[in-house]
Amino acid sequence: MSGRKPKILTKEDILRAMKHTKSNRAGARYLGCSYQHYKKYAKLYKDTETDKTLFDVHLNQAGKGIRKHLYGGRNVKDLAPLLDILEGRIDVANYTPDILKARLIEEGFLKEECNCCGFSERRVVDYRVPLILNFKDRNNRNWLKENLEFLCYNCYFLNVGNVWSNNQLAQLEEYTKKDTYKNDDKPEFDLDENHIEHLKELGLWDDSDDDEFIDRL
Repeated sequence: MSGRKPKILTKEDILRAMKHTKSNRAGARYLGCSYQHYKKYAKLYKDTETDKTLFDVHLNQAGKGIRKHLYGGRNVKDLAPLLDILEGRIDVANYTPDILKARLIEEGFLKEECNCCGFSERRVVDYRVPLILNFKDRNNRNWLKENLEFLCYNCYFLNVGNVWSNNQLAQLEEYTKKDTYKNDDKPEFDLDENHIEHLKELGLWDDSDDDEFIDRL
């Protein structure tokens, strides 16, 4: 009896995986296929700028580009393989949910989007997607993959509970009153050159004033 033929991966599939991950192994997980299957097709297609195969372009044996600060200052090499954690072979007592969330995204185990509505819009200033790591059984020490999902703030509020406590919400609402800045200096936003260039591309930066951010809301 013949099994189902493996899916053919197009160049667009490989490029999409490369865009959302930091390594070939993460790219294979992102596309839901084996590493060898991914490798076969990634080596078929070439990068137009470097003339290297897409597999070679996406090689990342040293872990370059993975934001180590998101792992609580830990060296990536000191972290247990994420698959061992997600399959329950590693005690998670020495890790925190913020480290788990960062690794799930960086290593391609979960898409950086809301599992409920698909929301994935990034904030202009720092490109972060407002997502909450939700533990389906409400046990934040159960890190089995089937127990994890990302939810946007809206879906978390509708399906799980309050994102903020009543105290926190009261402080937020108080802070947004019209007279917030009556006696206090207006908050300053420290943007680097890359962020400023991106704001200019979106039409949200006025060159006539070096510190002028244009609010389109």
